Amino acid sequence: MTAKECILERRSIRKFKADPVSHDLLQQIVETASFAPSWKNTQITRYIAVEGELKEKIAREGTSIWPGNGAIISSAPVLIAVTVIKNRSGFERDGSYSTPRGDGWQMYDAGVASQTFCLAACEQGLGTVILGLFDQAVVEKLLGLPEDRELVALIPVGYPDEAPAAPKRKTVEELLTYQS
Repeated sequence: MTAKECILERRSIRKFKADPVSHDLLQQIVETASFAPSWKNTQITRYIAVEGELKEKIAREGTSIWPGNGAIISSAPVLIAVTVIKNRSGFERDGSYSTPRGDGWQMYDAGVASQTFCLAACEQGLGTVILGLFDQAVVEKLLGLPEDRELVALIPVGYPDEAPAAPKRKTVEELLTYQS
């Protein structure tokens, strides 16, 4: 599968088959995702694979902001919690910000890493959806995240039990301008 084919094929999957996802396959996907670029190669993104009762507890207790996401999490055999190590991306060694964006670069790095993870999963026949609506403090507490980490996104992962069509896309003329 070419990169373009993977990009064109990947969809946000919200319904999954009950088939388990092997730990070996998850490790391969994370190994591929580890090549996502990051601010000054800080590689701040960390993944936590959540299964079983903890996954169900997150689905029940960590999605009151958008309860539909709880059902999506429950239907997936595994949930990936995307976290970042705080205060590295966008910072200089002395702790000062490198740009006016401050620590905003950590979200950029996590976004690039999340999409790279999802594309690597797609290549392996798995479906994913990046969830941003969840009760961050509740899920961070359930995961027992250390102080130097922040939860950025949740990605349910599994074999797709749906095949959604591609949503309509804007034209290149709407998306691209040239200046000289």
